[in-house]
Amino acid sequence: MGKKVQSAFFCQSCGTQSPKWLGKCPSCNEWNTFVEEVINKEESAKSWNSKKERANKPSLISAINFSDEKRLLTPDNELNRVLGGGIVPGSLILLGGDPGIGKSTLLLQLALQMQMKKMLYVSGEESERQIKMRADRIKENSENCFILCETSTQNIFQQIEQLQPQVLIVDSIQTLHTALIDSTPGSVSQIRACTGELLKFAKETETTVFLIGHITKDGSLAGPKILEHMVDTVLQFEGDRNHVYRILRTIKNRFGSASELGVYQMGQDGLRQVSNPSEILISERDEPTSGVAISATIEGVRPLLIEIQSLVSSAVYGTPQRSATGYDGKRLNMLLAVLEKKCGFRLGAKDVFLNITGGIKIDDTANDLSIICSVLSSDQDIPLDMGICFAAEIGLSGELRAVNRMEERILEAEKLGYKQIIISKHSKISKKDFRISIKQCRKIEEVFALFF
Repeated sequence: MGKKVQSAFFCQSCGTQSPKWLGKCPSCNEWNTFVEEVINKEESAKSWNSKKERANKPSLISAINFSDEKRLLTPDNELNRVLGGGIVPGSLILLGGDPGIGKSTLLLQLALQMQMKKMLYVSGEESERQIKMRADRIKENSENCFILCETSTQNIFQQIEQLQPQVLIVDSIQTLHTALIDSTPGSVSQIRACTGELLKFAKETETTVFLIGHITKDGSLAGPKILEHMVDTVLQFEGDRNHVYRILRTIKNRFGSASELGVYQMGQDGLRQVSNPSEILISERDEPTSGVAISATIEGVRPLLIEIQSLVSSAVYGTPQRSATGYDGKRLNMLLAVLEKKCGFRLGAKDVFLNITGGIKIDDTANDLSIICSVLSSDQDIPLDMGICFAAEIGLSGELRAVNRMEERILEAEKLGYKQIIISKHSKISKKDFRISIKQCRKIEEVFALFF
């Protein structure tokens, strides 16, 4: 008599386990996400370090020794910033992004550039020759970077024990499988088990582990939500394939700010760091154009100047359209309502299209004033002066509200050669001699009087 195969149903969205099939997941309320998976465990298979199992004892918090964590600084300054100042030893970092966006290139480049550390790049998707072709294209070489093409975690851990690398890169977590679980690679239980083994390995050996994760068609990381809870840091690599620029964004970070941003340029020979993204986010124009305003925004700890473009035209089909690319459509509707109510501009019968250039998404409220000015500039067909930028939040009664870290925004605008910045009257700035002229206004009407 063979052993009875045990199976259970798992939600592909959040990883909830159920003994029977359910139409709707009781945990995340998604429909039709339950899939049957085999959970028959093989006793012979061993996971990472199972011979060293021991029970931990509780420690008094005052007795725990702690010295400042020694971070590994990588040659990639953008990655250092996004991780909060370098790699924390023993951390588990998940990098997600669209297919073909450059996730593997980014981490292979990192593996080849960190020549002082022993790197192991595990690929379950490509052969050694394909990885070598990519390394030749990047024009990097390293005496300390090892390549392993393997998908079984048991075999990977055998090689790790012999090699003892300081940084492990896994491309990708969806291709790994452990013999402890019978289901196919990429299923919820396999992803959960493989990540659990890698997490245990990272914490016990102080080895940093990078995981590459695929994303679903709606832009979230593939696999159960539990994957994001298990790791220390989640990075999203995004960008438009039609543009050469890629943005590395932090979604979760236990060791730093969770709203950081790194910018790269994709070329024939790999990814190049862009140290001053303001210059790529503002297009070069020969003459003033209506509907364009420059905003001083902040992403994480980094001040940026971005260009906001608007187009206002008469609604042809009766119902006016409101479309925003890279910006929250509901907030745009609110700003248009303030314009209509407080300032008497009749935009109710007009189409309004808004675009944040460079394929970047922003949610900083300091962009409100520049959005309103760009909409009015397009509506009245009056170009704004190319040497002026804006930074203020708009309240529902039309007042300009102060935003945080004003001096950093002013200094960034000054550095890029802007002549004037319009901010709120209530902004606190220490009396400092700026080369840029600072104009402080109380209400939207004062700003309009300057331009329109």
